[in-house]
This record gives sequence, structure tokens and C-alpha cells, in this order.
Amino acid sequence: MNQNGAPLLAGRGLRKSYGPVEVLHGVDFDIRTGEVHALLGENGAGKSTLVKILSGFVAPTAGEILLNGQPVTFHTMRDAEDQGVVLIHQEFNLADLRTVEENIFLGRELRKGPFLDKPAMRAEARRLLDQLNCKAPETAAVADLAVADKQMVEIAKAMSRHARVLFLDEPTAVLTKAETAVLFDLVRRLKAEGVGIVFISHKLDEVEEIADRITVLRDGTLVETIPAAGVSPDDMARMMVGRELTDFYPDIPAPADDAPALLDVESLSAPGVRNTSFTLHRGEVLGFAGLQGAGRTAVMEALIGLSPATGGTITLRGETVHFTDPRQSKAARVAYLTKDRKGKGLLLQNDLVWNFSLFALDRFGKPFLDKRAERAAFDAAAKKVDLRAASPAMTAGSLSGGNQQKLLLAKVLEADPEIVIIDEPTRGIDVGAKSQIYGFIAGLAAEGKGVIVLSSELPEIIGLSHRVVVMHQGRTTGCLTGTDITEEIIMRHASGLVPPKAA
Repeated sequence: MNQNGAPLLAGRGLRKSYGPVEVLHGVDFDIRTGEVHALLGENGAGKSTLVKILSGFVAPTAGEILLNGQPVTFHTMRDAEDQGVVLIHQEFNLADLRTVEENIFLGRELRKGPFLDKPAMRAEARRLLDQLNCKAPETAAVADLAVADKQMVEIAKAMSRHARVLFLDEPTAVLTKAETAVLFDLVRRLKAEGVGIVFISHKLDEVEEIADRITVLRDGTLVETIPAAGVSPDDMARMMVGRELTDFYPDIPAPADDAPALLDVESLSAPGVRNTSFTLHRGEVLGFAGLQGAGRTAVMEALIGLSPATGGTITLRGETVHFTDPRQSKAARVAYLTKDRKGKGLLLQNDLVWNFSLFALDRFGKPFLDKRAERAAFDAAAKKVDLRAASPAMTAGSLSGGNQQKLLLAKVLEADPEIVIIDEPTRGIDVGAKSQIYGFIAGLAAEGKGVIVLSSELPEIIGLSHRVVVMHQGRTTGCLTGTDITEEIIMRHASGLVPPKAA
């Protein structure tokens, strides 16, 4: 509370309608001085709508916003930022062709008389980045940065606004554990300085670590607001979905002892990969673990022909192959679901049917596109993966993260692959959709397909995998089975504390 006893920022009876459809139903929410208030809910629960209203991005249909206890109207996000209310979007709001320092001060440049004070901006940008342990050069173009560094630039930009209320929307989705720890140290410093922080995340263990209060939304309605102390991630999940979550990870029967090898990779080398070996069997879920930069994605990109393999052999169903183009691996029934579903997996401005059929277009376009067959296949696939969309004509970009991932999965499976590689299957996805994705993975294995899962979340790797390949600095350091699949043993291998070995 402020000195007058009022919250820093509050929404009272907030409603939002789009046409005849009301998506937010009279929600009360407030942020106090020096607290971290976690806002939870499944995708589509209304979190983003609430945050956009409170940060000036959209206007409420009804209700009021109070700043320091006084009614206020934010006509734009700039209005909100001018009064210390800053939103860091889940989707980066950066100008890729401009430098880091230019992005941090874009629209609020420092001046020395009539001229830009570039030395001052450069020095301040460096100071802000150093607080985040971000080594990105302040003069580098944002387009050249790693995804994690882009997130840090977004946070540095918000810090430069001297926020009194800071909304963090999925800030750790692209960060490693070490980078997350740095961010949390910053959050604690800001909290000690009296900043009110709204933390939105699907990583419930992080909510448990950092939050002082928790508010849960479901279907646009406030479920409850409670102190965070003593609330477990399981408790949070139950509040979000409105039911008990039993058997979160499905029971995936192990492949038969004599299950044939679908894929055998021996001594593969490629950009970011050194002498890596592993085998995938029919009906198996093979997990890939490792720290950021360990080479997991690089291995798969070399395998399917996205990057050039410089050594080693790849044997697919008993035959040696060498893919130089993803179309070749697709024709060989090897499918890859990218971790960057927005940038590389889907065309966000196109409709759902268009996105769905693109990967298997040859099924519907010989020689002309059979729109009836295309639509029938989409309807069947959407039902199979429980894709929730108001209309097939809506754009992929308008879907929630979970439904985007389901669309990407449906798109790839329409090509009938025998080997499915899924990179970060549940990044940025709510707990209910996660459980569904896990069920789809179990179903693929039960059908006799080989599934490779790359994930930064160790509980996910442990809960899904029959075996776990661990990588460190581009090499496999082990292939774990049975009781060896634990967080401690995986981290020993991922940290290079054991010598490399074949998997």
C-alpha cells in the first residue's frame, strides 16, 4: 500500500467485450507497493486482456482504473508509461534493425541541447545491461542477438522507464536457469525499492519462489486472490483448471526389448555439434537434455538437413541417408516441430487451414488444390488435437500459445511421419494444454512412431522419456535409463562433470 493506504494500481469491476462477446467479467485486481503479485490462468483465461487494460494497451468496456487511489484513464501505453506503469510483452516489442541502445531509449532519447546525447545513452544502456549480466554489446543490432539477450534488452528498456508498476509477461520463457536467477535478483531489488511487480508465468515453481500474492483467473472471471505462502504448484494448477490434476504425465509403455531401431546416428558432426551418437527405437520417447548452447537443436537441424553435417553417419530404417534439405527428410517421414513456433513454425497472418495444409500440401494439390479435402482433413485433425478456435478462417497469430502448438502438431502429423522430433513442446503453454500435449506424445509412441523430445524443463524430460540423452558443448555425455533418470544425474552430465560417451 502507499502512504494513503491505497494500492499502487488497481482495477475495479473491469470488463472487456469484443463485439457481443464479453471476455473479461467484472474483475478486481490490485498491485501493492513492494510486492510480486502473480497472475495465473490457462491460456484464454483473460490474463492478457486484464494486463493490457491496466497498462493502457486497450480500454475497458466497463470498470475503472485507480492509480495511487485516484481514478485514471490511460489512452495509450505511452500514457501509462509516463505515469510509471510499464508492460514487458511476452512477444518482443523491439526494432530488429536498430541497436540495443537505440531500442532501450526509442522514443525517449536523451538529449544534450538539440542533439542526441549518444555517449550518455550508451553508458546508461551498458549500466542497465550489466545489472542483468547481459553481455550483448550496446551497439549490436537487435536482429543479431540471441533470444535470451532480446528478453534482457526488453527488461533493460523497462528499467529505463523508472517503472513504479512493472508487468512481466512470461519473462523467463526463453531464459536459462542462470539467467532466470539474475532476473529474480533484479525483481527482488526492485521490490525492495517499492516497485509493484505483476508476474505472469506458466512455470509454477517460479511463482512459488518469487510471488507474495497470487490471483487466478478462469474463463475471464476472478477465481480468487490469496497470499502465496504455503501454496504449492499443485495447488496453483488445481485453481487454474478447476479440477484435480492426476497423472499429469501419461503412462507411456516402454518399447519392446526387440523393438527395431528407426534411427541410428553415429559420430555426427555439424555446426555446434561434435561427434554425437544416439539411437531411436520404434515406440520410444527419447529425451534430449542439456544447458542452453549444448547443441540439442543443432543436432536435429543437422539431422533433417537444415544445417550441413560435416561428419558421421545417419542410418534410417537400416539405410544410410544424408539429408541436405528438409524436404528430403520430410519425404523420408522424419518431421521436426521447431521450438520457435511463431517465427519458424507458423505463418501468423494466415488462416488456420492454410497453415495446417502447408506441410502436406502435396496431399491436397495434385495438380489443383482440393479445398473440400483440405477442409475435411483440417476438421479431423483439429478434433484429434482438440484445437480450440472460433473459426478456421481466423489467423494463427490470434490463437493462444497452447492452440498454436496444437496447430503446429496437427500440421506436421498430417504428413504421416514415422519419426517426430519436438523441440520445447510446451514452452509458453498453460498447465492444461501441457497435459494434452503430453497425451499426444504418448499416443504417437503407442502408434509405434519414434519420438524425440528436446526440453529445457527437466521434470518434462523425466516424466516423458524412456531414455534421456544428455549433451554438453555439442557432444553427448550420456544416455540415461531407469533410475538414473534424475535431475541430479542429468545435471552432472549436462555440466560436463562426466566424460562424453555414445548414446
